Amino acid sequence: MRSAMRTLDRGTLRDIALVCLADALVGASFGAIAVSGGLPAWVPVAMSLLVFAGGSQFAAVGVILAGGGPIAAVVTGLVLNARLLPFGFAVADVLGGSRWQRLLGAQMLTDESAAFTLLQRDPKARRAAFWICGVALFAVWNAAVLLGALVGGAVGDTGALGLDAAFPAVLLALVLPSLTDRSVRNPALVGAVIAVAATPFLPAGLPVLLALAALVPAVRAALRRTPARTPEPEPVAEVR
Repeated sequence: MRSAMRTLDRGTLRDIALVCLADALVGASFGAIAVSGGLPAWVPVAMSLLVFAGGSQFAAVGVILAGGGPIAAVVTGLVLNARLLPFGFAVADVLGGSRWQRLLGAQMLTDESAAFTLLQRDPKARRAAFWICGVALFAVWNAAVLLGALVGGAVGDTGALGLDAAFPAVLLALVLPSLTDRSVRNPALVGAVIAVAATPFLPAGLPVLLALAALVPAVRAALRRTPARTPEPEPVAEVR
């Protein structure tokens, strides 16, 4: 881990630390919300260890606290977490070759670890960013959820503290530097408009997936710009 940390610059390590701090606040909020809503403390703790997906955990617990059943909660979490599928393809090169490394890497895949990985160009830096961010977030998130669950009964109205706003604020800060590129900014804006417009009409999680439709024109334009490979001419037999 130390050698991996030396691969990244201090600015990246500082940003990962800030993201961990913000996620700690959100994790504590999640644990407190779940327990103050009537769930036993082991439920948010087990979800954090086995699922490790903040948005999906909030969505699933929200469904349960609203009176929904376990199946509805699981489906809601799966739909919301489906956004990580394209991230998996984008960072597949850093997960390693063995089956166990890929399984562990899949558990460490989050919006933040994918974002820091995609910001790197060097293969070693990409691998270091993914694993350092993923492992650090896993440890911090689970510790914070446990702490929030233990003190959940004493927090009261966690929404009044505004802790839930830290998570989207961190993601927005990570995305903003990429929006200087027009090829990234335009699909992102179109996707945002689609998601906001669909939110009043679709269940939670589906507007985010629907926003991926904004990538279709960008992908088609990229394919048109890619030069087609000209097949090499077959050798002609020499006539003697």
